[in-house]
Formats: sequence, structure tokens, C-alpha cells
Amino acid sequence: MFKRIMVPVDLAHIERLRSALDCAADLAKLYNVPIYYVGVTSTAPGQVAHNPEEFGQKLGAFAEAEASKHSVETSAHAAIAHDPTTEIDDALMRAIDEIGADLVVMASHIPNVIDHIWPSHGGKLAEHAKCSVMVVRA
Repeated sequence: MFKRIMVPVDLAHIERLRSALDCAADLAKLYNVPIYYVGVTSTAPGQVAHNPEEFGQKLGAFAEAEASKHSVETSAHAAIAHDPTTEIDDALMRAIDEIGADLVVMASHIPNVIDHIWPSHGGKLAEHAKCSVMVVRA
């Protein structure tokens, strides 16, 4: 049914994503398809890496560790945004097209009052993406 699964990841908060990561791995095994882990970074030094190259290496190491842990095929895709905080949704939408993903599996947070003002990243992707989006609540 699915051919490529995309999973947005924040390397600074991996443990918050564990439910979505495990769900994506289970689906990848079920359909025998690869997982593409997508991280969004900027060219400026950040909490996770000093530059996009270092970020790409760390994302690649994460993808390799998940492949080993779950026995699935994985790839890493680093998306560059001028300001990841405000451009993350657009960067993820571009990544869907670049990868050719037909399913996005992503973590969500417990909704709160602010979600009535600003939509969640998962909600925005689900509304605008041309592929299926599964939002996994921890």
C-alpha cells in the first residue's frame, strides 16, 4: 500500500517522538518499505549542530541506529530553512515532494488552548499534504 514513509524528527527531543518512531518502524516492516527521517535545520549554529553538514551527519547516525534497532531500511534527509521555527511546515511539505513520500508518520502533542490560535504542525500537514498523514499521540 505505501512505498515511502517520511518521519519528521527533532534530534533535540527524540524521546518525545518514540511512539511515532516505533509506529513508523512497524508500518515499514508491514509494508516492507523504507523510512525517511527528515530533520529541519538552519545554516546558523544551533542546539544540535554547528552547521548543516554536522546536522546531516547526526541525522544520518540517528537513521542508522533506528535501522539497526528495528531491522528496517532508513535514510536521512536534512531540510534547510532560514528560520526553522517559522518555516518548518513549508520545509516538511517540500521534503514530502523531494522524497516522494506517500505516508507521513509524525508525533503530536496533547492539544491545548494555543492550538485554537495556531494550528499544529501535524494538523497543517494533514490538511495540505498530498499524501496520507498519521499523527501519533504519545
